[in-house]
Amino acid sequence: MTSEGTAATTRDRPSSAPASGSARDRPVPPSTPAPDGRPELLALRALKLGDLLVAVPALRGLRRAFPEHRILYAAQEWLRPVVGLIDAIDDLLPTHGLDAPLPVEHGRIDIAVNLHGNGAQSRGRLGEIGAHRRLGHRSPGWDGPVWRPGVHERERWASLVAWHGAPADPLDCRLGLPAVTSPVPGAVVVHVGAAYGSRLWPVERFAAVAQRLAASGHRVVFTGSDGERARALAVADAAGLPEETVAAGKLPLDRFAALIAGAELVVSADTGAAHLASAYARPSVVLFGPAPVTEWGPPPGPHTVLTDASVRLGDTFSPTPDPALLAVTVDQVLAAAAAHGIA
Repeated sequence: MTSEGTAATTRDRPSSAPASGSARDRPVPPSTPAPDGRPELLALRALKLGDLLVAVPALRGLRRAFPEHRILYAAQEWLRPVVGLIDAIDDLLPTHGLDAPLPVEHGRIDIAVNLHGNGAQSRGRLGEIGAHRRLGHRSPGWDGPVWRPGVHERERWASLVAWHGAPADPLDCRLGLPAVTSPVPGAVVVHVGAAYGSRLWPVERFAAVAQRLAASGHRVVFTGSDGERARALAVADAAGLPEETVAAGKLPLDRFAALIAGAELVVSADTGAAHLASAYARPSVVLFGPAPVTEWGPPPGPHTVLTDASVRLGDTFSPTPDPALLAVTVDQVLAAAAAHGIA
């Protein structure tokens, strides 16, 4: 799910492009928030939606420990609608990965926090900005706790900030509600997409689950990104459901969050959709493939995890589904849904 240290390694994932220039060499883009007079804390986690959501407890710990600071979250621009739902964050610093220097003036940031990982790339990018104080894991030039493999992501980042004097509760992961309403209140949300092939449960299995639940009178909605719309349409077609049930590629992120927040049930691989269901405590059936449940599983609540860890290969970036995911059957998903009252 993540790059660099958050995928059970402390090494940066290789960049798609060579790193360029230092922070001193580049002009600050217009998208960088202007200073507002407060000291600033920058939390780097330039990853995806699920990565943001498991960092919420740590961010709340930082908010309580540094109430006078303006907290900037460095991540991709498309996350802004959900960043705005997290009371611990004041603004987004648009940051697309680690290939380029962070878009902020040298010396402007008071406290830099490495929530991205513990690899050379993230440490280097934070080192370039000339922050007065740096919080991260122990590494050359950095003080902090030793990186521990196999720790749940919520616990990892909560314990990191706690070590630096910002106590955090790993279960403090709830999200604020969007200002917009759900496009389909009470839907059974079937999220058919995933960032990598290793997490793609077969089309025909999603279709079989959707067909059964729709036949029982539940309103099924298929979700995914714009790039996953063709897959969602294929699932709907195989399930015998109309194109109108396919919301993939049509919902802005805040509407997607509202859909999940008002869902009757969420069926998804281990993706941002599943993490949103956790953040809103909505009943969910989460299908795990390459990622260990012990590191990425949902918090206590109305959530069922299905996988077979005994056959897990664990290659997040594989183009083919992990055997642990393929071991999950349609009947298992339907039984889990029934256990949540959806049959």
